[in-house]
Amino acid sequence: MGSSVSKAALGATTDEPMEPEPKHLASLLQYINQTNMSVEHLANVLSEKARSSSWVVVFKALVTIHHLMVNGNERFIQHLASRSSLFTLHNFLDKSVIEGYTMSTFIRRYSRYLNEKSLAYRMISSDITKIKRGTHGVMRTMNTNELLNTLPVIQTQFDALLNFNANPDQLTNGIIQSAFILLFKDSLRLFSAYNEGILNLLDNYFNMRKNQCKESLDIYIKFLGRTAKLTEFLKVAEEFGVERKDIPYLSQVPHSLIEALKQHLASLELKNDILSPYRLFCPHNLLQLPLFSQACKSVGDKQQGEKVTANNLDGSLVGNHTFGESPINEIDTKEPQPSEVPTPMESPPIMSSRSIIYTKYDLKTSNLPIRRPGYQMQFK
Repeated sequence: MGSSVSKAALGATTDEPMEPEPKHLASLLQYINQTNMSVEHLANVLSEKARSSSWVVVFKALVTIHHLMVNGNERFIQHLASRSSLFTLHNFLDKSVIEGYTMSTFIRRYSRYLNEKSLAYRMISSDITKIKRGTHGVMRTMNTNELLNTLPVIQTQFDALLNFNANPDQLTNGIIQSAFILLFKDSLRLFSAYNEGILNLLDNYFNMRKNQCKESLDIYIKFLGRTAKLTEFLKVAEEFGVERKDIPYLSQVPHSLIEALKQHLASLELKNDILSPYRLFCPHNLLQLPLFSQACKSVGDKQQGEKVTANNLDGSLVGNHTFGESPINEIDTKEPQPSEVPTPMESPPIMSSRSIIYTKYDLKTSNLPIRRPGYQMQFK
């Protein structure tokens, strides 16, 4: 079995400038999903390939590792997180071919994201993209102290993902296209957890101590900035060829919310013992709307928040809408004003007149249409 997995790993990381062959990826997934198989040998083989001088081999090794982290048994990412160091590619540069200069830039950024993904697992003992979500999920039920420790970890990983920063015209080969699609899938899941943590934060903000409020406000302001960057990332995904229905709608928040948060903190800093009127501005019951309240019913009445497979969700309805389709068309056709800033998904009426965003679990890479050279993608 050791020789066969080595053969599959070598087959997935050849020097041909094309994405890793699906048959080799399938063999590697089968190997690590068998509970009695050690993942250390496979991780060693792929790590060795990632130290090649060829941008093609290195990039394919990173894509293969990311694919296994996303789709394989948790033991694989757990093993990677246990290593003292993973990828040291911050100075990588392939000068042997012209394309190597451009691709080396993305290899450095991509390896940093995979490092941060592994480090995040080490720090919070779970893959944030795979945790239970929804009203009773991990981020919505986390206590304030733990939440304030976890959200910065998510922010750092999210920053590394968005820093990949590729334009559609730079996605010129199958390898970088595969990497981008894996990042796109991670971005939706990571942002979903990030958003639910922010909702939990806002839900408890007016009951926090002064230092917690100060930290929470800083986290929320950073969240708004990252949401704006995610919007740009999703625009690239759409231009690249991801179907519009697979891209969530990001709603807006009025400036009055952040002003209320700032003024409440100011009142605490002035040691004002009078109950702030802004405590009434954001009552708890307005921040407890389920993000996936109907999602599981649409895939066979699964338990709320339970992880479901891509096969079950492909083409299914979330609430009463196809994934990625905003229910705004039924409720409000007013366009967001330019002066507004992004708000978290599942925003309550006081934060936004828009309805919630839906994020799809386990989006299949193979089912995402990709624009190839000479082929014009038709969007529905």
